[in-house]
Amino acid sequence: MATPVVSIVKNVNTYESLKKALELCNGLREFKKSDKILIKPNLVYWDFDLPFPPYGVITTSEVIFALVQILYEEGYTNITIGEATFGINESIAKKIFKVLGYQKLYEKFGAEIVDFNEDKFEAVDVGGFKLSIARKALEADKIISVPVLKTHNQCKVSLGIKNLKGCLSINSKRHCHGKEEELDHMFPRIAEKLPVALTIIDGIFALAKGPGLTGKAYRKDILVASPDIFSCDVVGAALLGYKAKEVEHLKFFAKRNQRSTELSEIEVRGESLENHATFLEYDWEWTEDNTGPLGFKKRGITGIAIRKYDNSLCTACSKLYNPMLILLMSAYKGEPFPGIEVLTGKRQKASPGFEKTILFGKCAYVENKDNPNIKKAIAIKGCPPDLGEFVRLLNEEGIQCDYNQYVQYRHYIFNRYQGMEGFDMGLFIK
Repeated sequence: MATPVVSIVKNVNTYESLKKALELCNGLREFKKSDKILIKPNLVYWDFDLPFPPYGVITTSEVIFALVQILYEEGYTNITIGEATFGINESIAKKIFKVLGYQKLYEKFGAEIVDFNEDKFEAVDVGGFKLSIARKALEADKIISVPVLKTHNQCKVSLGIKNLKGCLSINSKRHCHGKEEELDHMFPRIAEKLPVALTIIDGIFALAKGPGLTGKAYRKDILVASPDIFSCDVVGAALLGYKAKEVEHLKFFAKRNQRSTELSEIEVRGESLENHATFLEYDWEWTEDNTGPLGFKKRGITGIAIRKYDNSLCTACSKLYNPMLILLMSAYKGEPFPGIEVLTGKRQKASPGFEKTILFGKCAYVENKDNPNIKKAIAIKGCPPDLGEFVRLLNEEGIQCDYNQYVQYRHYIFNRYQGMEGFDMGLFIK
């Protein structure tokens, strides 16, 4: 195998900078003018009700618009942009496309915009089991994965390979967060089944403690590109401060595909990797005895044990995990909670000695509904659980949550970027 090439370019003018990144790595070398090209951005989430800072969370429209224009000018006209974003209760990809102005890409360049959830999926054997992958992804001649440069609290980094999880049906996404299987050993298999010919990491922003809006975004202004998705991710991980051999899903992919995780096996062109590498934390700190986030301990909150999330917590519940914590925090009135344990995901089991056990989500309920350690269950059984029901059931137990405090928190998260240089919503909303 020839030495894989990855380019790193300083983002000054996104259109020009992206052209340079593609030229340096010869990113379009395998593309034919007749190819059906699928662009897969990372549009994991948007909130249409509360303030939502997209910085470092989703792919900038700036990069997607520049990419489509470059492809069109190079003579590639069969272009599709696809995503399978699922909100709390419905598919929201089309709504996100509209907010980001993607219809302009159809009007100007003829790019088809597709919500995978409204199209068809096909079951594909990925090594002993099947995952349902979007038909549009399987039918493409070439796929361009356009992730964000961000960390991930369940798998350290979320880059080109992780971005492909967005090509799965909602049930297959849930299956990736299995009771027995490790998340890190599930989604890397998707890359082996798809014709990914180019990966572009959008590093206009980088995100610590990702992948969601509660992380901390930094203006980074780099673009990373390569025809080789694995090498691109190895470099992307290094830019976030992580060695590929320390990232389980990259190590797993390397072993399955006889690849080296060493940077020395990759030719990096353009900017120096060392000049742009910055360690960003990926995880949230929990107490040593696993009784809750350190933030609770610092506030003197006692009488409650919140077991730390694991990889079996799927994306739908993950989106509600932080709101749950804020709501519980709002219920603290200076006195200890009355002996509460909070369980999530598919693996956590109730411990003895608690007066009440909150089962947050269908999976936690199914895993513990017959657990003899539970004295009184507060079961929020939805898939995903409903925050309104969460507040109502806890209030019935005398645990008074204040949803307005969560609203205030969301305004705080959004407002902390206001007035900061380079944090421009115009990079997303076109």
